[in-house]
Amino acid sequence: MKHFSIITLILFFTFGNLANAQRFDKVEIETIKVSDHVYMLVGAGGNIGVSIGDDGVFLIDDQFAPLSQKIHTAIKALSKKDIKFLVNTHHHGDHTGGNEDMQKLGATIIAHDNVRHRMETTPKRDGSSEAKAALPIITFNDEMSLHINGEKIGVFHVEHAHTDGDALLFFTKSNVLHTGDTYFNGRYPYIDLNSGGSVEGYINAVKLGLQLIDDTTKVIPGHGSLSNKTEYQTFLKMLEYLKTKISEEIKAGKSEDEVAKNEALTKFYDDLNYGTGFINSEKIRRTFYLSLKSN
Repeated sequence: MKHFSIITLILFFTFGNLANAQRFDKVEIETIKVSDHVYMLVGAGGNIGVSIGDDGVFLIDDQFAPLSQKIHTAIKALSKKDIKFLVNTHHHGDHTGGNEDMQKLGATIIAHDNVRHRMETTPKRDGSSEAKAALPIITFNDEMSLHINGEKIGVFHVEHAHTDGDALLFFTKSNVLHTGDTYFNGRYPYIDLNSGGSVEGYINAVKLGLQLIDDTTKVIPGHGSLSNKTEYQTFLKMLEYLKTKISEEIKAGKSEDEVAKNEALTKFYDDLNYGTGFINSEKIRRTFYLSLKSN
């Protein structure tokens, strides 16, 4: 019986990994020009930011490991220079899965202190630990600046937003903001309460992002299409609307399940298809309740 269990486990991981790789076979990497030398790559997982220039290639996030070769091919079509730096906006695997591959291609990985900590201490889906080569080797605790490809890039930590390690990146000359998963364009966001995320922190992250930009800024969201200030402001209004509605329910003594089942609370934005993404309407009501109730 013991031998059977071991063999079953081996087969589970073998075929599980095979199936995992196969689900990316048909994914194509789309390249979208954002400014003169900043691009957005869309595939599966978080949107990737790419800066090209004389200094080399600078990346923001890298999706899943099975896509690394496709991503590298897309980058090579933009620049023949080496990948110099990679910033992870947070620790989730759809933004950090290609870290080890990018490190092998020459990238120095940078992230907030909490990103490295969570990658070191959080087991992957198959139960294994993160490879040492995938970990950020430069970490920061508040903000930092990178000077590459002719411009300054400001990197700003936002506390307890999508997670406890989120970073916004602003290209000061190109006038481009990459928000990581503190912005899901046109859909309800995933606020990872188990990783230090919160509704209040998430709203504050969006407010900071809006302070950094102007009417002509291009905004690369963590998920969704390339965006702008107007759409970003609409996203903030949605968050504040839900906060008000669900806070009222909490004050009225409603339970988590009562709020989760009350479709009227999110109907306005449900009708605009905000609940068609990874987070549906019930999940966002439950998330807001749990976060706001804990304050």
